[in-house]
Amino acid sequence: MYPDFQYLLQGIFGVPMPEWLSLFKTFGFLVAISFIGAAWATGSELKRKEEQGLLQPEIITMTVGLPAAKMELIASAIIGFFICFKIGGIFGHFAEVSPDPMGYLLSAHGNFLAGLAGAAAFAWMKYAEKKKQQLPEPITRSIAIHPYERMTEIVVIAAVAGLAGAKLFNAMETWDDFIKDPIHNLTSSSGLTFLGGLILATVSFYFYTRMHKIPFKHMCDAAAPGIMLAYGLGRLGCQFSGDGDWGIFNTAYISNHDGSLRPSSPADTQHMLAMMGNTPYTHLPAPSWLPNWLVGMNYPHNVGREGMTIQGCAGEYCTVLPVSVFPTPVYEFIVCVLLFFVLWSVRKKFTHAWQMFGTYLILVGVERFLVELIRVNYKYNWGFVHPSQAEILSVVLVLLGCFLLLFNRTKEPVAEKA
Repeated sequence: MYPDFQYLLQGIFGVPMPEWLSLFKTFGFLVAISFIGAAWATGSELKRKEEQGLLQPEIITMTVGLPAAKMELIASAIIGFFICFKIGGIFGHFAEVSPDPMGYLLSAHGNFLAGLAGAAAFAWMKYAEKKKQQLPEPITRSIAIHPYERMTEIVVIAAVAGLAGAKLFNAMETWDDFIKDPIHNLTSSSGLTFLGGLILATVSFYFYTRMHKIPFKHMCDAAAPGIMLAYGLGRLGCQFSGDGDWGIFNTAYISNHDGSLRPSSPADTQHMLAMMGNTPYTHLPAPSWLPNWLVGMNYPHNVGREGMTIQGCAGEYCTVLPVSVFPTPVYEFIVCVLLFFVLWSVRKKFTHAWQMFGTYLILVGVERFLVELIRVNYKYNWGFVHPSQAEILSVVLVLLGCFLLLFNRTKEPVAEKA
């Protein structure tokens, strides 16, 4: 696995790389790529829906040529303080920051003097910018802002609300671990529940679309293919970093002390079963026509530092799982990217609002429910059934998707003007 760019580039080029590259995590990079993909797909759909007459630009009135307001200067100073406070804190504390940059960003650690300098610099730049644009007589004008031009705001809302929802639902799912160390649980870059992020992001979009007079149903339909693409690409981040989002054990393969994987013998299997106790597992060798890694990976150098120590390893991430597991992030990447192309190819065939979003909910619900059958997750004890949180939410999403498809046909056609 490649938790950060130092490991990634060392793996590609086979030579040592500078330590500062470890600040850049592969998980964060691939999540950023997923957001870019979602922004492209959603922006394209918003443009198409505006051409259909379903969306209209928002007309806002603004005054140009004014000097910098106090609140603008204060806001710029706050932003400058935070950025330079954090950047300045990295110098001299690299060893502490590198393993968990997100935890550092959400902590109170930094360089106060650098923060003050940044606050002054940002406030001055805002003042100079407004001074350059200042007019003898300010002008008031009306401008039209199209929905697709708000993609930067939409992406920021999706990132913030999605991360908050993913962390909140993960804390609920792993409550015992959360209670033991809530600060680390909330600031760690691992431990994210996608369906929780989807729910809170959707709620946030509802209020955002009302604020800017964008029909919520058309926003949901436009965003559905992009969300599916983002989820699939984001799972590559889980895979590359080895963040623990893998499946149950597959005792068909066992790890060597150097981190390599080999088929297990009957004696190995018996020994593993005795050690695992009640841990979920299966024994499924790959068919001869498939590569072994498709059913069994041991995630060497995983970011969660789970498993046994790799012999002769030196560095930050030196553990490997003793027994192979199903690489569920790979499965979800393949399936969700394929489902994105399915949604993208049929997007123009839907005749009513909510049909695209309803189809998306059914597909993502079924996909997540099926992968949960071989994923390691906390199970609730409901007597005769033992579902995971993701299985419960998946069923709810499928039912909601069915409702939108079956009981929404009398609504306005998507080709009709809003």
